[in-house]
Amino acid sequence: MRTLADALHPARRWTLLLALAEFLALFLAFQFAVFVRFFGDVALIEAAFGDSLARGLLFACVLMLAMTSMGLYAGQSRDGWSGHAVRVLVAFVGGGLVLLAVLYATPVKDVGRGVMAIALASGFVAVLALRALALAVGRGELLRRQVLVLGTGEKADLIHSRLRRASDRRTFGIVGYVPMPGDAPRVPVELHLDASQGLVALVDLLAVDEIVVAPDCRRGTLPLDALMACRLRGVLVNELHDFLEMQTGRAQINVLSPSWVVFESGFDRGVVRSASKRAFDILSASALFVLALPVMLLTALCIKLESGPRGPVFYLQERVGEGGRTFRVIKFRSMRTDAERDGVARWATSDDDRVTRVGRVIRKLRIDELPQVVNVLKGEMSFVGPRPERPAFVEQLEREIPYYGLRHVVKPGITGWAQLRYAYGASVKDAEEKLKYDLYYVKHQSLMFDLLVLLQTVEVVLFGKGAR
Repeated sequence: MRTLADALHPARRWTLLLALAEFLALFLAFQFAVFVRFFGDVALIEAAFGDSLARGLLFACVLMLAMTSMGLYAGQSRDGWSGHAVRVLVAFVGGGLVLLAVLYATPVKDVGRGVMAIALASGFVAVLALRALALAVGRGELLRRQVLVLGTGEKADLIHSRLRRASDRRTFGIVGYVPMPGDAPRVPVELHLDASQGLVALVDLLAVDEIVVAPDCRRGTLPLDALMACRLRGVLVNELHDFLEMQTGRAQINVLSPSWVVFESGFDRGVVRSASKRAFDILSASALFVLALPVMLLTALCIKLESGPRGPVFYLQERVGEGGRTFRVIKFRSMRTDAERDGVARWATSDDDRVTRVGRVIRKLRIDELPQVVNVLKGEMSFVGPRPERPAFVEQLEREIPYYGLRHVVKPGITGWAQLRYAYGASVKDAEEKLKYDLYYVKHQSLMFDLLVLLQTVEVVLFGKGAR
């Protein structure tokens, strides 16, 4: 059995060290911007706005507050590098707007747009570099949440057995498992912790950020008073299925029931969320259309050259959207015109012989999806959401997979969480696995989540992961 001293972890001290390093980096970024903007001319700097030290401290403080509000120093992060990058980006956008308001409202000489732009850009790069370094050191030990598990039986062993790889634990570390009455030990005894001094004392000593409640027998065994005391100290207390859901990024379908939708937190479909989602869709689709227009024109030309003047460039196909309503999705044609000449709907497969030569390239690079920006601008699709399926497949899948229809409570997307986390589905089993990720997205959808999916989609497109 592990002793308390063996499990002690200095994560909170490292988080403070990271915060100090990032504060210094932001302050130096401002000084660097002043130096670059005024070519190091001290007299010119003095004439422009006087002492730059006070402005630099204000710059660093505002951005540190913005990053704190985004949970970057909570010590309970579930994010990898992509998640941190999105949070830093949002913090810099919000902090930058606050700085513009504060600096230009003060009665002293203003900083100037050039200094502000250089400071924000260099500060952003510096913070991302520090985050990447922190996540790389000790496989992310500096930023990982410290998790204590109540239980050593069959349920607790799900964490030990399912999340045992280093890649599965990149955002958290298990400090140990506390034996509970009624558990038949399944977790190795060397991972057990002695809680004879009390759960609160154990949590304090190990700097625990989160407690996972996973005993096999709950009736009369949970230390509710101690759990309440830990919760009031800022320690998260989660059920096993919630913890597994957050760590795997997918809903646990085996525990789904109508009460999961009725009582679980999430599923935010309020006016603010709907309005921000639509604004995000319009801005993203418009930007993508402008940036990708040369690629789209070149793709259309290649399809015409391969298929001849009579071959269609676009492929319109009926798909199921929000609320079960159908619409016609627009894609670049990547298959032969007679791909389904018998009228029977078929899933695409690896090395599908119906795919044209141009089609193989544009499918690999996801270029065939670009015309769907028109569907987004029309309001039929969203930029991020579950993949829209054909009516024939939906009818089959709703018969064979419980709760499959829940994915239609949001608009389908050009890209989505399931597309990133699971290979292209070509069977009912694949559809069931992808549903777990789709329902996770439906439950946890937010602007932050959409930005994270977009950032990871860029990575997928650049490296060709998961394309078929």
